[in-house]
Amino acid sequence: MRKTTFMGVVPLLAPVQLLLLVVVILPSIYVVWLSFHVSSFGQAPEFTGWSNYLRVLSDPAFRSAMWNTVVIVVVAVHLEMLVALGMALLFNSGIPFRRILLVAVLAPYAVSEVVAVAMWRFLFDLDIGPITLMMQTLGLPVLEWSYDPVHATVMIVLLTIWMHLPFTFVILYAARLAMPSDLYEAARIDGASRMQCFWRVTLPLMGPAILVALLFRYIFAFRMFSEVWLLTGGGPARSTEVVAVYLYQEAFSYNAFGTASATALLMVAASLVLASGYIWLLRRQVKNAR
Repeated sequence: MRKTTFMGVVPLLAPVQLLLLVVVILPSIYVVWLSFHVSSFGQAPEFTGWSNYLRVLSDPAFRSAMWNTVVIVVVAVHLEMLVALGMALLFNSGIPFRRILLVAVLAPYAVSEVVAVAMWRFLFDLDIGPITLMMQTLGLPVLEWSYDPVHATVMIVLLTIWMHLPFTFVILYAARLAMPSDLYEAARIDGASRMQCFWRVTLPLMGPAILVALLFRYIFAFRMFSEVWLLTGGGPARSTEVVAVYLYQEAFSYNAFGTASATALLMVAASLVLASGYIWLLRRQVKNAR
């Protein structure tokens, strides 16, 4: 009976498995194979062993891009998490016009990344940008992001948070809505203050959702490309270049497909190292729940 059932399921699963094989597995194997070869347009691949990895790791531009990526990801993801958590608690408290505000919060996720970057470039334009002019009127320092590396990095962080905040907010808001109100009633009866309810009830119960959101955002943010490429192009003087932009330059500007493949695998490894702490915490919570 089991054999018949299994044989009956195989034809149904075969198209999905074939699709995964063609779209995911085979290209991944090819990238690994290519990372050990020197390859370019009009040149047959030549096996070079680990030389592509050594070349990438010894390149100062790659080390700078990796450092920029780590800094931007760590700062942006954690600031985004704090903002999303605060907004989730605020929306759950019953603020007026919640439906209208909810649409406004989710709007950035419906905007194309190209349109979003173009909009931010206009808003923060150093000559005619509305936000720049408003900051000048108020006597505040403006973001000179077109030629100041620190200001450009701040601009990228703000843009990244604005674009991906809806994703984190939805996860945390759904987790907060799923929490039973009986726990808060019991805590208030025991004399707990609002802050104690947050630390002892809200935060522990939202812990798994926070870890899942952080894990996904770390992986997604480490692949950041469009924000940097469309906003600064990695400038000024490659000071805001991230690993994805470095990979793009190697593959499509210098046609060095071997080093580009090695960069891609190093980027995957680095993102997993950054996210490994959250993966360990998530697995620990799952085991404790069982």
